[in-house]
Amino acid sequence: MRLSLLSIIATICFLTPGLFAQSPQHIGNQRELFVDRTLIESMDNARIVLHHPVDRGEVLAFDKPWEGAFSAYVTIIQDGDIYRAYYRGVPAAGKDGNDAEVTCYAESTDGINWIKPDLDIFELQGSGKNNIILANAAPITHNFSPFVDKNPKAIAKHRYKALGGTSASGLVAYVSPDGIQWQKLQEEPVFSQGVFDSQNVAFWSESEQQYVCYFRTWTGGGYSGFRSVSRTTSTDFINWTDPEPMVFGDTPHEHLYTQQTSPYFRAPHIYLAIGARFMPNRKVVSDQEAEHLGVNPKYYNDCSDVVLMSSRGGYAYERQFMESLIRPGMGLQNWVSRSNYPALNVVQTGRDEMSIYVNQDYAQPTAHLRRYSLRLDGFASLSAGYEGGELLTRPFVFEGKTLEFNFATSAAGEVRVALLDEEGAEIPGFSMKESQELIGNELARKVIWNGSTDVSSLSGKVVRMRIALKDADVYAFRFD
Repeated sequence: MRLSLLSIIATICFLTPGLFAQSPQHIGNQRELFVDRTLIESMDNARIVLHHPVDRGEVLAFDKPWEGAFSAYVTIIQDGDIYRAYYRGVPAAGKDGNDAEVTCYAESTDGINWIKPDLDIFELQGSGKNNIILANAAPITHNFSPFVDKNPKAIAKHRYKALGGTSASGLVAYVSPDGIQWQKLQEEPVFSQGVFDSQNVAFWSESEQQYVCYFRTWTGGGYSGFRSVSRTTSTDFINWTDPEPMVFGDTPHEHLYTQQTSPYFRAPHIYLAIGARFMPNRKVVSDQEAEHLGVNPKYYNDCSDVVLMSSRGGYAYERQFMESLIRPGMGLQNWVSRSNYPALNVVQTGRDEMSIYVNQDYAQPTAHLRRYSLRLDGFASLSAGYEGGELLTRPFVFEGKTLEFNFATSAAGEVRVALLDEEGAEIPGFSMKESQELIGNELARKVIWNGSTDVSSLSGKVVRMRIALKDADVYAFRFD
């Protein structure tokens, strides 16, 4: 039997675990988080822990006549000192892409207190005093999702870009100089090979040096199987590659109503997908309870929560955590269909805090956007209890002069770090014994060996790292 080259490679990989995994990762001076296992070789009495954001309450009610109970598909953008929110407004249930759908806008100076400016762009009921930035543009307004283009070649009047549309229209591209005044990039859709019946997101990837778009598909084709995600790429935002379905490792298929994939702002080579996991026909609210809540009769036979996935480019997500990142809150109003859908993007809202926003109380008079907070980099951590534990990294190459940790310990806890050669032997001057213990709760503490923070002698060389910790969490590290 003749074996293909790919078959031979697959067989070698199966028979020789870790053969290709040992190729050193070139991390430069990028911040590394524990949202995936890219750099993890092994752990002894330590584990990776998912951390759950803290509910900070309602920040934006969908209470304008043109917004309402079915407002959805929120995008949050932090652009300098301004936070911008974009979302669909539609007061009554209807077919996807119906003429009543508009794109609404709100803004903030801190990501916590929001206003809806009177923009005077579109007239509604004889007045321009509204926060509508796009109207009379169905079906684009069904799921209009913008981003700030960080492509260094992007022209100023196209600094903001967006995609919107359904299978009937394809994805249509819009551009804007300021995020408020929008126009079509061209009349024809830029991409049509998808179902698109959800929020379809795009961004300029600094690590891949191209535009990427993650969009709704189904595993069974058409509208059958599981709601899932595919990806396409472009160098000019007009011509896109044939789509490829995303894969999820060895995890089971689940309905992913939204995926909200975007570069993490403190480590843009890591894409975080903070999406809505949809559980069709998992009914929690009874008919009588739904009537009391005022839920639209078609929207309480299912429930949803928020999940966390990650990717470093390509056509694979890592689902390190199958449990939810944010569970539905207390009260039956949180257990209706299409509620608990997270907004696109994570933004910094304080010196040591970042925020995630979640669309809640869908199909109810109380529909609103809610804010949840975490410490910076705090999605997941390397964690060990009082008895202590260790992590050994895979080989990597860094650039920099110092090593900093985002960590927290108890009063009795500590973190120590050793740098090793490629074979795993401690490098003289950087051993665990020579490491000064890290104690405290800090976002950026320099690691010290023998009274010095200087690691420049190892910059550009293949090394490993061993982290020993006791009653402590390490959220991220970075060479600088």
